[in-house]
Amino acid sequence: MGKNSEIADIFDKIADALEFSGEIIFKINAYRKAARVLRELSEDISKINPAGIDGIGRGMAEKIQEYLTTGKIKKYDELISDIPEGLLELLNVPNLGPKTLYLVYKQLGIKNLSDLENAVNDGSLAELPGMGDKKATNIKKGIDLYKAGKSRIPIGLALPIVTEIISALKTITNKISPAGSLRRMKETVGDIDILAADEDRDRILETFVTHQSVKNILLKGNTKASVIVDFHNLQVDLRVVDKNCWGAALVYFTGSKAHNVKMRGLAKSKSLKINEYGIFRGEERIAGKTEEDVYRTLGMEWIPPELREDRGEIEASLTGKLPRIIELVDIKGDLHIHSNYSDGTDDIKTIVLAAKSLGYEYVGICDHSKTSRIARGLDIETLKKRNAEIDHLQTEIQGIKILKGMEVDILSDGSLDYPDTILEQLDFVIAAVHQGFRKNVTYRMKKAIDNPFVDMLAHPSGRLLSGREGYDVNLEEVMEYAAKRDVALEINASYDRLDLNDTNILKAKSFGARFVIGTDAHNTGMLTDMRLGVGMARRGWLTKKDIINTDKWEDIHLRRRRKR
Repeated sequence: MGKNSEIADIFDKIADALEFSGEIIFKINAYRKAARVLRELSEDISKINPAGIDGIGRGMAEKIQEYLTTGKIKKYDELISDIPEGLLELLNVPNLGPKTLYLVYKQLGIKNLSDLENAVNDGSLAELPGMGDKKATNIKKGIDLYKAGKSRIPIGLALPIVTEIISALKTITNKISPAGSLRRMKETVGDIDILAADEDRDRILETFVTHQSVKNILLKGNTKASVIVDFHNLQVDLRVVDKNCWGAALVYFTGSKAHNVKMRGLAKSKSLKINEYGIFRGEERIAGKTEEDVYRTLGMEWIPPELREDRGEIEASLTGKLPRIIELVDIKGDLHIHSNYSDGTDDIKTIVLAAKSLGYEYVGICDHSKTSRIARGLDIETLKKRNAEIDHLQTEIQGIKILKGMEVDILSDGSLDYPDTILEQLDFVIAAVHQGFRKNVTYRMKKAIDNPFVDMLAHPSGRLLSGREGYDVNLEEVMEYAAKRDVALEINASYDRLDLNDTNILKAKSFGARFVIGTDAHNTGMLTDMRLGVGMARRGWLTKKDIINTDKWEDIHLRRRRKR
């Protein structure tokens, strides 16, 4: 979806420019929202009428049409004409807000990342009015975080383009798969590896390098090709192997370095050799056609790709103790979805029908509470109106339970945004921190967890993969407390969150916590992000019994009543 991404990128840059210029937040958010909708859109924007898309207003639709017609957006050109190239990039640096950026631009002439780093290192940043050493140190941390993440993008952005390429190649061979960190479902990826096996290598490679997403061809050989796609200038590498070593190559090019080293050591202990071509006894290849064949030859069960990180999976496989980790088909409902009553783009009926089409047994409409004004949080009267609409729709739509939920803000003193008399009327209550990220967050979360009506803690770390560090919180303390109080921890499947991540999931599981995988969807296209959350859960060794929304709603409801 090249045009979708191109226009979304421009809308985000317009939002950056408006933010830098001190424009009102609602105009900024309108562009951010339009960018998000375009990225989640399954259709090619050049083939449909943008005015008919939910979440795209008339003004945005006109700008989309302008770009499709002329290749430019006049508003963007006007905004950036007086802003130095490289300056707006700095808005992506954690701990550096638009007001601070404007200050350092005006006072120090900072125009790019290099200038900012120099100002931190020579002390001039700390000397600015209202800055000081502490703020300067936090900005330095933000620079380090930004630089570390710049070369990688969230898996949720990489996966669609790789899926599209693989789909085209499946017309030639059924032996094709992503490899490397993408197949292991790591939260961010760098270059993308695809592996294929077929006798017609030339046709596979030619189809790959001529795919519509390809921007530049870096290499095309007899067995390998590398390209740059027009989506985030991502590098994608394709390797074509012989059918007889397909399984061995897939094992070799999927596992982490530590996993592969241990596999080689295991093979050596059995007087065998393992590489991308197979398992060998002397010069004889004794296994390699399938992954199962490779693992079985070493006395092991097949190991799911997400576990191949050398975290004990090899030992568990050798002793037959690998867990049956969760699968996407185990999910019975999505408990975290925003409707157009708050900041979502779709009405409740559209959401419910989309959830039903996915085979869900229940769906949780969880809009923002009243304090989240930017997200159009619901006051109590609007909440009652929404709940009445849900009751009406439930009589109209059969075969799926519509839950009256809310994502309720945890306030500065740890209390919740609605009184208990309102919370007890809801089917599902999510507690969440949306402001005051560095103000007593651990205490506030624990106090919210103590509320008998709270069912789940949303996005517990608060980090964003695009560059936000997250809350100043003792996360282990909070996770252990939630486990003791029987409050679920969210695995937020939104591609920029993936929060909890795999390492925190493993830690929380050790405390006996249970989890909910929620998409935090703001349009129906985002419902498919559930696969990303399941990927995180699999990396965290979670089974069906660890995930609350693999249960029937009746069982969840009974558990909630017992807790209360």
